[in-house]
Amino acid sequence: MKKTAWVAFRKTLDRYRSSIDTTGAAVPDLGGIIQQLISNREGPSYTVKTPVVYNLALNDISPESEIKMILAGDNPGRREQEDCRYLVGPSGKIAEKFFLNNPELGINFRKNVLLLNKTPIHTPRTGELKDLCKLGGRQLENAVLSSQQHMAELLNEFWKAFSGKIKRPEGRRAALKQPVIPVWIIGYSEMRKGGIFETYTKTLKSLCGTDPEFKNSLFFFRHFSMNQFAIDIKRQARPGEGLAESLRRIGAAYRERILGHD
Repeated sequence: MKKTAWVAFRKTLDRYRSSIDTTGAAVPDLGGIIQQLISNREGPSYTVKTPVVYNLALNDISPESEIKMILAGDNPGRREQEDCRYLVGPSGKIAEKFFLNNPELGINFRKNVLLLNKTPIHTPRTGELKDLCKLGGRQLENAVLSSQQHMAELLNEFWKAFSGKIKRPEGRRAALKQPVIPVWIIGYSEMRKGGIFETYTKTLKSLCGTDPEFKNSLFFFRHFSMNQFAIDIKRQARPGEGLAESLRRIGAAYRERILGHD
């Protein structure tokens, strides 16, 4: 990657790491509260290793890496908090297989995709973030909402780094001659008003309001879990339309549903 992009990526990575630390410090007993949630729920019990998950895969990115896409999931599940890496559970395996089975997209899921989440706070299932906030009270709820704002802002910063949108000190954009990379937002049902990720949506809308190019780079899709993503793409495909074209059309339509028209 270009040197300017690498420097911008490293600076954003430092801010991401700081955000993870801030979220953890906001609720010192977060691990205990999540453990209580696990004990109260139906389903297998396990010991929480990492309440707030920093994606170690970002440390593997080097100046030689070629990032072609950013993908944002929901929040870290059981496998993610164990491995400290995003999308390594069942949904991640489905995503990896999708790109492997569609080489025409030219994307290696583990090498060319920068993975983020809407919040780094772990729960066994995304819907249980609401239950977690009830257990932890206002302090934990504020930490969850604040983390969503930070993650949306960081997504925008990472996008700028890899799309040549870095500003020079004097305010002019650096001429990096890089293609603008797409951003896939996976899972949009809880991004509606009143949903778990409403704050994430509001932050994205604010960022898009000042940068239409960023908005046009966002594509929304259904979850990879239970093959929802692949089933939806197949259902909406049009005769004679290539996969890449279908993805752009479908992802853009969901974007307008969530973010609204200009």
